Amino acid sequence: MATVTGIGGFFFRARDKAALADWYETHLGVSELFTQEAGLTVFAPFKQDTDYFPADKQWMINFRVDDLDAMMAQLRSAGIAVETRPEEWDSAETGRFARIHDPEGNQIELWQPAADGAAA
Repeated sequence: MATVTGIGGFFFRARDKAALADWYETHLGVSELFTQEAGLTVFAPFKQDTDYFPADKQWMINFRVDDLDAMMAQLRSAGIAVETRPEEWDSAETGRFARIHDPEGNQIELWQPAADGAAA
């Protein structure tokens, strides 16, 4: 059986495509075409009534990061609000998480996987 080998793209609407693309590249290093490091990717539908991300959004992207503390410091120094909930989002099993929003209000989850590469 043929299978999917990875995610080839992530496409979404933007009110200001150029400005939003620039924001992602400037603050997260994600350009229109970028090569990601090999690693775990979670593909998980959520229940319609989940409160894990905003009810008015149909998706939330999660980016793996290599150093969550450095990424949070970098974002905060650029004036970007960073939400953390260590009591909920830090786990030796899954890793550490933080959340930010892009200029159009899309929630972004940042994830530093646990050292052993455990699944979220």
